[in-house]
Amino acid sequence: MAKVLGVGGVFFKTTDGDALKAWYVRVLKFELTDWGGVFFPPLPIGGTVWSPFAATTDYFKPSDAPFMVNYVVDDLDGVLAHIRSEGVKVLDEQAMEGMGRFAWIMDPAGTKIELWQPDDGPRDVAAA
Repeated sequence: MAKVLGVGGVFFKTTDGDALKAWYVRVLKFELTDWGGVFFPPLPIGGTVWSPFAATTDYFKPSDAPFMVNYVVDDLDGVLAHIRSEGVKVLDEQAMEGMGRFAWIMDPAGTKIELWQPDDGPRDVAAA
């Protein structure tokens, strides 16, 4: 059966791409390719979630963007320590039983970023 297999990328417009790329390299340790993007290998834990939200949601606040990006991390405490050392404010942290730990920050373009350290092992989010 022909079907979509997953999310193949996140693409968006920004007014200063070079500065935004530099921030992601410095703060979130992205490894840019020669073509200027990042290729993430398949995840050993977690997964990729696709989830529309109501137009009235406040979940993306304080961002005004109509989207939010979630990045899976292997060590949330370590990532947050580095983020804080870069002077980036952590908006909130939360643990969700059966899902893992989450934290939220804003990037310089005003996009809310969700960081997710999944519970150990591969999981089927639909079963949660």
